[in-house]
Order: sequence, then C-alpha cells, then structure tokens
Amino acid sequence: MGDLIKDKGGDLIGLFHGKNGEIAIPKPFERDIFLFDTHVAGTSHVEGIEELEPHLNIDDRLAFFREPDNPHDSQAIVIKNADGVKIGYVPKADNVIFARLMDAGKLLFARITSKEITDGWLRIGIRVYLHE
Repeated sequence: MGDLIKDKGGDLIGLFHGKNGEIAIPKPFERDIFLFDTHVAGTSHVEGIEELEPHLNIDDRLAFFREPDNPHDSQAIVIKNADGVKIGYVPKADNVIFARLMDAGKLLFARITSKEITDGWLRIGIRVYLHE
C-alpha cells in the first residue's frame, strides 16, 4: 500500500496508489472454508462412470450447481468434474444448508478425498468447501 499522496497545493489525494499514479485497491481476503465431509450420491446412475473413474483423482476440485427444478429433490446440487461432466449429487440428507448457501449467492465446491469401487458402485468421498 502506498503512502498518503498530496497534490501540489497540499491537499490529500488518496490513501492507495499504484504504478503510474493509478489507484490500487487491495483485493479482498479470499479463502476456502472447510464445511463438511460426505460422498457423491448417485454415481451408479451416471452413464459412463466406469470410464470416467480413472480420470477422477484425489484432491481434484469438483464444481457444484443447483438444480432447483429436480423432480426428486428441490434442494438438489449436481456435482461435476473440471470438464463439466456430471458425476452425481450432494446426498439429499446433506444438501439443505448447502442449497440455501448457494441460493444466497455463495460459491461451494468440493475436493475428492477418496474413491473406491465396491460391488459395482463407485464411492467418491469429498470435502465440501465455501469459497469466501
């Protein structure tokens, strides 16, 4: 941050300055806040999940998208990988508060913490974060 700047007459011009006299306003503090551990629901209903599984890695970031018109759950949150491919949903038992946060304009996402295939079902463990 720059020092106080005064013009030639001694008047105060501003608190922040950058290169070439431009105003430089510091970016707000950003952080990812851990909220909850859960898993991806509905992977057994995703067509092609077996081919997708090798491309899902621990610590991959997953995007959340609200699906309020879902006929089975008005609080539904779709989970997609970095390529925009749907891999499942936030479990219905866990999604009410997350849906409210997203509806209020908050950015939520997840990171993969584990994955295993059990009896033909791909279980993907995730950690849910709020980007603030």
